[in-house]
Amino acid sequence: MADRDDFGATLTFDLSRPGRVGCTLPPLDVPEAPLPSGDLLRDDITLPELSQPDVVRYFTQLSQRNFSIDTGFYPLGSCSMKYNPRINEVAARLSGLADVHPMQSDETAQGALALMHGLQRLLAEITGMHDVSLAPDAGAHGELAGILIASAYHNSNGGPRRRVLVPDSAHGTNPATAAMAGFQVESIPSDTDGNLDFEALRAALDSNGDSVAALMLTLPSTLGLFEPRITQIADLLHDHGALLYGDGANMNAMLGRVKPGDLGFDVFHLNLHKTFSTPHGGGGPGAGPIAVTAALAPFLPAPHVRQDKSSARFSLETPEHSIGRLGLFHGNFGVLVRAYAYILSLGAEGLRGISEAAVLNANYVLTRLRDAYRLPYDRRCMHEVVISGSRQKANGVKTLDIAKRLIDYGFHPPTIYFPLIVDEAMMIEPTESETKETLDAFCDAMLVIAKEAEATPDLVREAPARAPLRRLDEATAARKPVLRWTR
Repeated sequence: MADRDDFGATLTFDLSRPGRVGCTLPPLDVPEAPLPSGDLLRDDITLPELSQPDVVRYFTQLSQRNFSIDTGFYPLGSCSMKYNPRINEVAARLSGLADVHPMQSDETAQGALALMHGLQRLLAEITGMHDVSLAPDAGAHGELAGILIASAYHNSNGGPRRRVLVPDSAHGTNPATAAMAGFQVESIPSDTDGNLDFEALRAALDSNGDSVAALMLTLPSTLGLFEPRITQIADLLHDHGALLYGDGANMNAMLGRVKPGDLGFDVFHLNLHKTFSTPHGGGGPGAGPIAVTAALAPFLPAPHVRQDKSSARFSLETPEHSIGRLGLFHGNFGVLVRAYAYILSLGAEGLRGISEAAVLNANYVLTRLRDAYRLPYDRRCMHEVVISGSRQKANGVKTLDIAKRLIDYGFHPPTIYFPLIVDEAMMIEPTESETKETLDAFCDAMLVIAKEAEATPDLVREAPARAPLRRLDEATAARKPVLRWTR
């Protein structure tokens, strides 16, 4: 096998030996069919020939090169890469839940439907909204559902509205979602304190308010800040007949403390795979339920779970003015099970503890790093803090260099260069699940790197020094990826 120190440079093709096999196949139980003619066979996709131990050891060692929340601190801002209790994994794997088939009749799936209905009601209570749909399969999917609902709602009230307002600090999916839904997207700037520029919003509404369908607002914002004028923003939008859409990707900063419905939101999506216990990363699975007011409930996507009050029987329904189906079947059921178990096991007090710890941890990181890095908005943050490497850039050390150097200290880098409105941004989200010792170790590394950027900038610019792979040509890798082995 390859040496662990340079593992990754040696591929399975390099280990291949002619005639070596990793498994034996049973005798054919069907008639043998002739192979196609030789001129149709390709010789450029030959598979490696390895023994079974070689295969197992290769991929086991390769997996050990992966960074994960089980092996280290993962401070990706805006992603909530937090530890999730294993009991929720056990719940999702219970045979009665894991083996249920989406095409079973309602009569044989009452337990699963009861769980979904219960989760709908729990999320409605948590958000302070009238009703919830579990159909969206991801956060951006929930955004699309919410904007399609806004469009359908306005169309039902006598005419289309074609403008959607989006803060300049928003997640990139917000303007993309609005454009995908056929809206004209208009950016609203942030003010000097990092809040939405209220006067710019007023001007955008006063100019042609009856053409605005909604404002898509992330709360807390991607700057990690709470919007102090949120109720005034909601009132201003409603005065012009527009809706307030809430990107709830950062809901773990508000759990048990405030309900979006009480703040004036009309539709609010949640990322169950961030806030409510599903391991996040790797492209899925996810779930992005949307919570809505009573006025928007008839437009929820299908299917929606309802309970007959007389028989107590659960069934799937299509709301009266539904925007229709968003995908096959009933969403990512395993994610829904984990969220249901997570909420019930924690209860109201536990959910409140999540937001309290998340906000406390982020402000602790802010306090420890404030003198070494520039704070673009020097105020109390929520669950994540955005700092800037602009001071270090003056010595020729960029934020990317700082992120690479963190790898040498055993930490996954935070989100960098986002939000876009902050120069040399680093967005750090410690989450509620990390200990003070872990946060201190991370902050100690960040402080050492800040000193290195002054004293030995070349050391930081050449990092990482102790990783299996150093720096890649990321632009070429993205534009001209090598997706298969060639001789």
